[in-house]
Amino acid sequence: MIVVTGATGNVGRPLTRALAEAGHQVTAVSRNAAEVPDGVRHLVADLTEPAGLDPVLTGAKALFLLLSGDLHAAGARPADLIGRAAAAGVPRVVLLSSQGVATRPSGRTRITMRGVEDALRESGLEWAVLRPGGFASNALWWAESVRTRGVVAAPFGDVGVPVVDPADIADVAMACLLDDRHTDGVYELTGPEVITPRRQAEAIATALGSPVRFDELTRAEAKAAMTLSLPAELADDTLDILGSPSPAELRVSPDVQRILGRAPRSFADWAARNVAAFR
Repeated sequence: MIVVTGATGNVGRPLTRALAEAGHQVTAVSRNAAEVPDGVRHLVADLTEPAGLDPVLTGAKALFLLLSGDLHAAGARPADLIGRAAAAGVPRVVLLSSQGVATRPSGRTRITMRGVEDALRESGLEWAVLRPGGFASNALWWAESVRTRGVVAAPFGDVGVPVVDPADIADVAMACLLDDRHTDGVYELTGPEVITPRRQAEAIATALGSPVRFDELTRAEAKAAMTLSLPAELADDTLDILGSPSPAELRVSPDVQRILGRAPRSFADWAARNVAAFR
């Protein structure tokens, strides 16, 4: 049995599907009830309460751990999940971390995630840490404005980063869950090229077969929009990266190619596969 947390998200969903299609027994864990592929067991659990995972950890051969917003919930102790996995006899944990743990280590989110990474390294378990950069799926923030007005509105239109397709993260996670060659490694995951928001808008237009206008926002305008759904501190942190990426954040990593034996998928490929969201 392989346990996948965050199983209904951009990474967990394709990971769960791929594992099930390959014939593996899978338990999909999410905070809310959700549809899962045929043959997949589903558990509703809140990772801020680590004991909620106990029913599925015993006998599991691997755990994919995605913490997301659970890192900073009141009273959360995310590193406790590592200890519970070890106590249950789970031999291998693959942790979805963040590139920012290395490139911007002083941020509150990154400090907490570094603590989880350290707990995993010190656990005695087999482990792998995945550190993706920006997700191609963040472009879904623009889906409504593209559908209703044919517009992508974003700051820093000509500043890019090598965004990674969540499907590639899922494929790497699957390899690390199943293949002994990838244990005890830290993998930085990026797309194949630096791509700006303006060029992302062009790729969406190509996928749609219809024009999409790019409107450049000021930083203040972008922050006002982002803080409708994000804490102000996280909005500022994200805007710092988008507006002034470091050399490390501009680097195209070889790790997807190294693990999967193929190049990472492009943003244009992601847009073509997800074009229905923009129609």
